[in-house]
Amino acid sequence: MVARVELLTPEQLVQGAVDLVSLPDIAMQINSMIINPKFDANDLGDVISTDPGLTTRLLKIVNSAFYGFKSKIDTVGRAITVIGIEDLRNLVLATSAVDTFSKIPQDLIDMTEFWIRSVQRGVIARLLAKKCSVLQPERLFVAGLLTDIGSLLIYTKLPDESREILLAAGDNHRLIPGLEVEILGFDHAMVANELFQLWQLPNALCEAVACHLYPEEATDHRMDANLIYLANRLCEVSLQGYSIQETLAEISQETLNILCLNEDQIQEAMGEVAGDFSRVFELIVPNTSIKY
Repeated sequence: MVARVELLTPEQLVQGAVDLVSLPDIAMQINSMIINPKFDANDLGDVISTDPGLTTRLLKIVNSAFYGFKSKIDTVGRAITVIGIEDLRNLVLATSAVDTFSKIPQDLIDMTEFWIRSVQRGVIARLLAKKCSVLQPERLFVAGLLTDIGSLLIYTKLPDESREILLAAGDNHRLIPGLEVEILGFDHAMVANELFQLWQLPNALCEAVACHLYPEEATDHRMDANLIYLANRLCEVSLQGYSIQETLAEISQETLNILCLNEDQIQEAMGEVAGDFSRVFELIVPNTSIKY
């Protein structure tokens, strides 16, 4: 067994990898502008429009069937008007984070498989959020998409320990968090939380991802944390051969009560996953060709 990493915390891991995990300057600038009342939607649109690649990608997503708007949206300013500042920030974050971690070596995992699981989790979280009548359900897509982002940092900075964890877990993803704690002293959710703090992301997103393994630990954003927890477990339905009924049998009644969801609503949401996934995957993770 690889020796446990001593005297290393999630904060130290993130701080030791700033060059690897830094978001593009434009993403950080947009994030700072959103929390500053002196900037408005026009200012944000002007900044985003200085990056033609980002502008094109965002407009493709907003005009896709994933959003389903009837009329074409041809400017960033119009996109902000239609979907709102927060949703646009979330899209910038999602695309920037995917690009940032595109440099991760594939020695330990298949990155296409990683993003398939991540996008599917985001899609499930968004669909469940709609069933719960959550405002701005797109933020749950981003939370679901980035839930395992801490794992990528662990794989990169601690490859030997990661190899031991993945070999011990085999095909059972449920075992990974416990093995991370046993071998590293922390899990990928803790690392993601530190990373999001570095990026100065909203508290709701930080807590949803930090508590997605143990949603009962959430304090201010219990709905979001439970949505990501349930979405994460429902990924097993198509990716690991579990049935929806088997998965829901292991979900606490407290989670279902917080979300006010029943099995019929969850079944209905899961029936829409494949369609939404196919509409958004190649927009979020470009240059990847898959069959789903």
